Amino acid sequence: MLKNTFISDHADSSGLSFPDMNCNLMAISRQPRAITKEVRKAIRMARRFNETVVRPNALDMDRKIHEDPDYLPWEWVREANRHGFYTMWIPKMFGGKGYSFTSIAYFLEEISTCCVGMANLIGVHYLGFATLIATWNLALTRRISLEVIQGEKTDTPCLLDFAITEPGSGTDTSEADLADKGNLACHAARENGGYRVNGTKIFISNAHFSTWHLVLGYEDIKKPSDTFLFFAVRKDAGGFSLGRKERKMGQKACPASELILRDCFVPDEQVCVDKRQTKNLSMSHRDIYQIIFDSVCSSSKAGVCSMGAGISRGVYEEVLRFASNTIINGSLMMNLEWVQCRLADMLGNVAVSRLMYAEINFANGMFGLNKMLQIKPLYYLFRYLPVKVVQVLSAPMTRYPVFQKIVRKMQFDWKKREELERTTGWASMAKFTGSDLAVENCRIGLSLMGQAGSRHENRVEKFFRDSKLLQIYEGTNQLNRLETFKSLIGRNRHEIHMFEDK
Repeated sequence: MLKNTFISDHADSSGLSFPDMNCNLMAISRQPRAITKEVRKAIRMARRFNETVVRPNALDMDRKIHEDPDYLPWEWVREANRHGFYTMWIPKMFGGKGYSFTSIAYFLEEISTCCVGMANLIGVHYLGFATLIATWNLALTRRISLEVIQGEKTDTPCLLDFAITEPGSGTDTSEADLADKGNLACHAARENGGYRVNGTKIFISNAHFSTWHLVLGYEDIKKPSDTFLFFAVRKDAGGFSLGRKERKMGQKACPASELILRDCFVPDEQVCVDKRQTKNLSMSHRDIYQIIFDSVCSSSKAGVCSMGAGISRGVYEEVLRFASNTIINGSLMMNLEWVQCRLADMLGNVAVSRLMYAEINFANGMFGLNKMLQIKPLYYLFRYLPVKVVQVLSAPMTRYPVFQKIVRKMQFDWKKREELERTTGWASMAKFTGSDLAVENCRIGLSLMGQAGSRHENRVEKFFRDSKLLQIYEGTNQLNRLETFKSLIGRNRHEIHMFEDK
């Protein structure tokens, strides 16, 4: 079982401790200062990319895919690859540029001010990579990372995606208690040297662009959380194929697709984690299922919140531009007090969303998936040493199984329950807050602009279509509210029951 070492550190009357509600203050002394420079650099790169690639083409791309739903915007993927964005947040020990995961949220916000679909073409790649990292299979992570890096050098993008959703199970997959009640069907039968997989995954973002698919399967579909395995399937694997591409209302640039596995053989060296690999750990396989999902989602939901902040800001900037150039009854719209109040509301929503994803970034840096690489000595060592030197120093960790066992011991057996609850709670809260405020800003923007807001060239109606999907993926906002309750409100309250119909 997960260790519960909860200590009342200046806890309030609701049971929340000082670290629970003040990750930002704690991070002042713990977080490397150079991360701020990385964030500023990432924002500058995103703004240049927006100016040259995204903003000039976003509306045309949206219209093109509306007219031809099967169109795939490979030109945007190739541009992102040429700019180095698919290796930018891969750690140097695996051959990447080694930017901290903290900076990607600010980068995604910036891209989302022009097109959240483009932001997802980059962000989903790192969702796949975060899944790979969270299993702590160092050898496989190195192998796939090197292929991504080679793809950058040869101008042949190598992307990753994360495939968990099935026709009979979606949001519930991320919770072990719900997964065991669900209708899961992706079966992985053990064979000599690997697994024979049969199943279908749906709504998989970036699937048509990805070289590697990080897939969740089960040895016993009646006991999914006890028999789960993550494995990597290459696009050219026998028995693997892509199905239909969904026709989406928003975020059209990022395709959502069906993955079909029919007697697809996955060799042992492409299994990220399974029951055989965790049998010598103290933590149960079921608890490891939850740790992996919580670790991945605590990182990815920060990204969703940052995209929400980007949409909120994008709409705010468009409305601000409109109000600065529109006359109502002889007065500049910007000078009307009621308009000024609504613009203040919109800017407040942007600020709240940014503060929310900043807080979960602080939490992840101290307690989550980013923790190891943000330890100051390790961070600065990796930051200033050349990539090749870091790879040489890190080589034993990726080649010898003993190091993987040590790392998994640290990341699974030594995981503290309150730290996992802290990151999970904040991530879920950030996700539903950022996405709901994005929709709210779109509504305010449409009401202020009136008929002009519904015109495609004014961008606000596109932002509105794009924003709705943020409320659905990475767990519906309803589930994220329950996750927040479970992790920050209901914990240590023995009278509380979760995910039960009583």
